[in-house]
Parts: sequence; C-alpha cells; structure tokens
Amino acid sequence: MPANTITRADLCEAIYEEIGLSRNDSAKLVESVLAEICDALVGGENVKISSFGSLMLRSKGERTGRNPKTGEAVPISPRRVLVFRPSNILKDRLNQPDASPAEPRPSRTSYSPG
Repeated sequence: MPANTITRADLCEAIYEEIGLSRNDSAKLVESVLAEICDALVGGENVKISSFGSLMLRSKGERTGRNPKTGEAVPISPRRVLVFRPSNILKDRLNQPDASPAEPRPSRTSYSPG
C-alpha cells in the first residue's frame, strides 16, 4: 500500500488526536459517516460536502467496446459509476503556488498502548 494513502484507521487516529474522542468513539464516528455516505449513494442521492466536493452517480448506457488483444467487439452492459467533483475551494487550495504537499503521515494501522 502506498505511504500516501489515508486509511480508516488514520482518520480514526486523527479524530482521536484532534478532538479527543476515545479511539472506540472515533472509529464509530468514522464508520457512521462512511455508512451514511454509502447509503445515500446506493439510494441514488448525491452527496455534497461543503468546501470539499460532491459525490454523484452517473448512469452509463450500454455500449460496444473492443477487446484490445483480438479487436473483437464486446458489449458493455449499462452501469452506474461514481463521480467525484471537487469544490472550487478545494481546487484553489490544491493549486496555490506556495502550497507544498503535506508530509506523509506514518501509517497507523494498529494501536499499541504505550
């Protein structure tokens, strides 16, 4: 897994450190938020997170594709795809000339009391 990937455990740890919720409550909060987003998307709703962006479902119709090895035409069935559209605030923040990438966080996949 790339070092620049933020995991659920990283989100829980950040909530624990920033807000002071217990690790269990932080994990429950992260799981609850992600479940709510998933349920809304499965139900056909768009999800808009202010200053971050929008998650939307787009329906793609049936189309014909090609097998790259053989060139044979292959039907591609209709499906729904998830699309993320960043907010203007996020775009501006990402494209600031003086913005440097954040230092990668160390992976926090397990907790050991100490």
